[in-house]
Amino acid sequence: MRKHYDKEFKAKVAIEAIKGEKTIQELATLYGVHPNLVALWKKQLQENAPELFERTQKDKDKEAAQHKEEELFKEIGQLQVENEFLKKSAHICTRQNHNGRAEAS
Repeated sequence: MRKHYDKEFKAKVAIEAIKGEKTIQELATLYGVHPNLVALWKKQLQENAPELFERTQKDKDKEAAQHKEEELFKEIGQLQVENEFLKKSAHICTRQNHNGRAEAS
């Protein structure tokens, strides 16, 4: 049965390997893993490290969606204010018409 290691453990071992204070063999013995795994995790960390500092397309899409949502909420608020104004205006106009007063133009 294969043993699975969590990402925190892999990162810790890979960082130790990158530091170079101990050999891969020493780290493998210290952490109880095969030296090939230590070398693999070190390589993966080195190859994928630049991606940690990039904004992903998913992040950009999320930011754009949040901006769009804010704009829509502003527009909804404006429409609610206009709707209330028109309701009040219509109510005043219909009340004037029913009371026999001059119709609003």
